[in-house]
Amino acid sequence: MAYELRDNSGSLFKNERKETESQPGYTGTVMVNGKEMRLAAWVKEGKRGKFFSLKFDEPREQNAATRQPVKQIDLDDEIPW
Repeated sequence: MAYELRDNSGSLFKNERKETESQPGYTGTVMVNGKEMRLAAWVKEGKRGKFFSLKFDEPREQNAATRQPVKQIDLDDEIPW
């Protein structure tokens, strides 16, 4: 059975591909009011200790099937000038 997001919940995972400090330490997805969002989290140090700083974003395109097709041109067409 595949994992299914439920409203007002989500999952967060350690970012194994983190290469720089500006990249989030944790990433995941959440469902808020029926809309799926990406979640990024950074571990920060504050006056009262460590905490998570969070950012929500619109989801990215997942695969090539959802991208707009590139307009193909026929090189055998006559040039109009």
